[in-house]
Amino acid sequence: MIYLVDDDASVREAMTLLLATYGKEVRTFSHATHLLTNIEIAQPGILILDLRMPATSGLQLLKKLDELRIRWPALMITGHGDVEACRRAFKAGVIDFLAKPVDEHVLMEAIASCEAALDDLLIRQESGRLLERLTSRELEVMDLASKGFSSKEIAAALDVSVRTVDSHRASIAMKVGTPAVAEQTRIWLAARQ
Repeated sequence: MIYLVDDDASVREAMTLLLATYGKEVRTFSHATHLLTNIEIAQPGILILDLRMPATSGLQLLKKLDELRIRWPALMITGHGDVEACRRAFKAGVIDFLAKPVDEHVLMEAIASCEAALDDLLIRQESGRLLERLTSRELEVMDLASKGFSSKEIAAALDVSVRTVDSHRASIAMKVGTPAVAEQTRIWLAARQ
């Protein structure tokens, strides 16, 4: 899902039509408040924000979203960009800063970068949710297992029996949905990024 926030109706219409030709689903908003009132029910997606809008600018909107802990990949578009605005946008975490009228190929490259960033974000969030299911001892066991420690080495490090470690490892496998140490390590590392 792409969320386009721009006060110019012609820009919203043109970009929606363009993105639809690439099979992208777009929800448009004429100003930041409309997006903010719907953000809690929105599925994670890509933000395309106009830099200069009345009341709330694209940068101010990014700040408000960050305060809500919504850190979806964003593109900033503007018809009046300067180096300082570009610097502030990148400092706020945007993936790309594009000048209007936006070149179709440049836009699609930027969206591809956002899609990759969104995939990474969703993997990190899901991994974090899986780890929230674990007890503090299971987290310790998983940490050591992800570093390549055997059950015997983990038992020695935690001053418990191997049987206890194996019990924790079985519980971890059930809670994260995989017995494979490599997959558990991927989950552990993704959540720690």
